[in-house]
Amino acid sequence: MWEVVLDAFLDTLRVFPFLLLIYVLIEILEHRTTLTQNKKILQGELAPVIGSATGLIPQCGFSVMAAKLYDRGLIRTGTLVAVFIATSDEALIIMLSELSKASSVMPLILIKLLVAVGAGYLINFILSNEKLTEVGLIGDSHPHSGEHDGKSDLYVYLLSPLLHALKVALYLLIVNLVFGFIMQSLGDEIAASAVIGGPYVQPLITALIGLIPNCASSVILAGSYINDGILFGSFVCGLCSNAGLGLVVLLKNPKKIKRTVLIIITLYVIAVITGIAINGIMSLL
Repeated sequence: MWEVVLDAFLDTLRVFPFLLLIYVLIEILEHRTTLTQNKKILQGELAPVIGSATGLIPQCGFSVMAAKLYDRGLIRTGTLVAVFIATSDEALIIMLSELSKASSVMPLILIKLLVAVGAGYLINFILSNEKLTEVGLIGDSHPHSGEHDGKSDLYVYLLSPLLHALKVALYLLIVNLVFGFIMQSLGDEIAASAVIGGPYVQPLITALIGLIPNCASSVILAGSYINDGILFGSFVCGLCSNAGLGLVVLLKNPKKIKRTVLIIITLYVIAVITGIAINGIMSLL
């Protein structure tokens, strides 16, 4: 038992410095960019591309921003879905911190980008008559607007990333412990053969996990993939439906609950199709 705990702790400790470094870099980049300050760039022809590229940045704040803009009628449905599909919350950071799976990062990013852009343009084409609110610059321009108001640079660039990294590390430690005990109780070979569902059922499950509006869901998916608990296609599937806290913003509007449910179903279907397709192709290869 204690061997499992020690291994899980050491695995998490090894990743922690990378988590902290990446979060510091993210804070620096987010407070130096003005991309999200002009809402009109998310209303033009390139909106799904820009939305997808922005969503790829490993920070759930952008899905929240997109949901707020959508709720105010400032961006199209396809653009919102593109941001949601591209979003991966903490998963990319964990993958970059884990050398054994770092080679999967670029394929993951490229697939999510292609699916996000394609889905965004397709949905905007289907809903071509969708009307937008014409406005210029308004409040909440930054994905973390108000979050760091009045805070010192020490807090913004060091303490905040440190707290975030500790939170993710805790989630990751829990995932490592769970998988460690499973492997110990079943044995490596049995556990490897007992991977849930198989290539065509797994995506149905991981897509549901991805819909959980909490960064813990992306940590669970990343931890499961790192520990060989799920296939690559199933991992991509879960991250395609992982819209983070953006779904919470939409669900807070009871007047448009049907619209939100349709968006959630759309995310789920796109994610599952993507996951099954990737697993199918990899099985053939």
